[in-house]
Amino acid sequence: MSSGEQAAESRDGRPEGGSGPEPAKPGKGRSWRWLKEIAIVVVIAVALSFVVKTFLFRPFFIPSPSMEQTLLVGDRIFANQIGPNFTGYQRGDIVVFKDTQGWLPQETEPAPNIVESALVFIGLAPDPSNDYLIKRIIGVPGDRVSCCDAQGRISINGKAVDESYAVPTPPEALVPFDVQVPADEYWVMGDNRPDSADSRFHPDAPLKGFIARKDIVGTASVIAWPLNRIRVLGTDKADY
Repeated sequence: MSSGEQAAESRDGRPEGGSGPEPAKPGKGRSWRWLKEIAIVVVIAVALSFVVKTFLFRPFFIPSPSMEQTLLVGDRIFANQIGPNFTGYQRGDIVVFKDTQGWLPQETEPAPNIVESALVFIGLAPDPSNDYLIKRIIGVPGDRVSCCDAQGRISINGKAVDESYAVPTPPEALVPFDVQVPADEYWVMGDNRPDSADSRFHPDAPLKGFIARKDIVGTASVIAWPLNRIRVLGTDKADY
């Protein structure tokens, strides 16, 4: 076809008077790509959060005053689940453990809605259930732990320990004990000694007040909320 016979074209490149397809509007394509990218980011974030919660760090909240003044009611913390696999658990570690021995009173709580359950499952919200406790390890396997000397202090393997983190207990409220920690078990106590239902008060439980290593979720590593309470934990251990 000669140049004179070629169909005239309009400014958008379509033959004048033709019925060719309308060109795609750039705005629609960009919107779809944007939405797809957002969806991918959300999926990746959820997957990473689930992996972190399952293998690395798990969120919990503090429901009671048993660990004051180290941890306050309403604090949100993260428990390190992988570090202890390499270093083991030490005296002074603050640990989260599952209540498999019935230390906690049985309470009926409203079931979380589907959104709350999903957030807990993927690790974006702390577990609101009453299935976990948080205490400080005082005795590790093989230790002999006793209470109390003339100053009300705990002794470990015959050595009295000064615990700067612990709330002092009035002499009349001291609970005497003398225990030997079995293999793969731990003796744990709350920092708020006058208000902590810890190893001292469960001699009739299956492990007689000790907790099993397999029940420990991890060590409390950081206070993440509220903002004015953010700090790393584990730096206030006694001189054992």
